[in-house]
Amino acid sequence: MSSNINDTPLLLETIKIENGVIHNLPYHQERCTKSRQAIYGDTDILELKTHISPPPKGLYRCRILYAKDIHTIEYIPYIPKIISSLKIITSEVDYAYKYANRDALNSLLAKEEVYDDILIEKNGYLTDTSIANIAFYDGTQWITPENPLLKGTMRQKLLDEGFLQTKQIKVANISTYTQVALMNAMIGFRILKNIHITDNRGTHYDY
Repeated sequence: MSSNINDTPLLLETIKIENGVIHNLPYHQERCTKSRQAIYGDTDILELKTHISPPPKGLYRCRILYAKDIHTIEYIPYIPKIISSLKIITSEVDYAYKYANRDALNSLLAKEEVYDDILIEKNGYLTDTSIANIAFYDGTQWITPENPLLKGTMRQKLLDEGFLQTKQIKVANISTYTQVALMNAMIGFRILKNIHITDNRGTHYDY
């Protein structure tokens, strides 16, 4: 394991570990490999599984910071965040790769303190919340934004399985959907109950 902090920017993988089981590792490995190649030009494989020593009991967030090599690994007991309100905001923030530095996202979130999370709109279309990909149910199937802020591992798994379909979603059209769900490595796919979404004009959408 490398302790060289000069490899910047650092990337992040957050992996769910439950009672010693590592969840969705192939998808995390694929993203790690593609990110290292795109950002650092490395074509070798950084095998995540050889560095993970999962705790045998409990639910943990395995937080891996890496660049060309592994920087640090932490096992953090996981407590899910309750989401009951989202504020749609417009931003050109770029988070195509899962960087450890989330200052830009945190700054946006801090401006909307009365809401549990933000839902970012770019170029007129919805992308993601600050911590998760999003999906809407149209009465027949689950739809997730075609151009997310970040291509999450759970999102990709559900796309590969055919559970999700992609589509560009405008803010004005979300009232046509009947349910909303969030997804990420830790929560899986979670349908939200009694969720309130507010857009920039103050219009409220309740699910």
